[in-house]
Amino acid sequence: MPSQIVLAIHINAAVEKVFDIARDIDIHVESTRHTGERAIAGRTSGLIELGETVTWRAKHFGVWQNLTSKITEMEYPHHFTDIMVDGAFKSFTHEHYFYPILNQTMMRDIFTFESPCGILGDVVNKLFLSNYMTRLLLKRNEVIRQYAEAPRPPEGGVF
Repeated sequence: MPSQIVLAIHINAAVEKVFDIARDIDIHVESTRHTGERAIAGRTSGLIELGETVTWRAKHFGVWQNLTSKITEMEYPHHFTDIMVDGAFKSFTHEHYFYPILNQTMMRDIFTFESPCGILGDVVNKLFLSNYMTRLLLKRNEVIRQYAEAPRPPEGGVF
């Protein structure tokens, strides 16, 4: 049975800036530094575009894993969706929405995922995977907010 995580964050920056930061491979790597995550195939740097894939390598739960996702929908600067095409999940879809509010942005994530292994996967989701993924997404959103609200680009950043 699929699980869903819905998050929203207010960011004091223009919607176009937040949209680009959210799809920046280098900033994604920064936001997941604690997992050792890096892009190893497909788009490995810069802004990912519609139809492109990226393969990530990261350590989760003490195990190195690869996961490939593809951008399947994009409406600049309001929405993009990435789906897993190969990886440890049975499936996942990550929808990213950006709502302009004056010169600020409300960013909303809808992350829907299903673990393999049927009922055992459902138990794993309830016991710890949903909380783990929520913390990972919250950390990522906070890094996006920091980059977007920075008065000038952080060292090594794209803005």
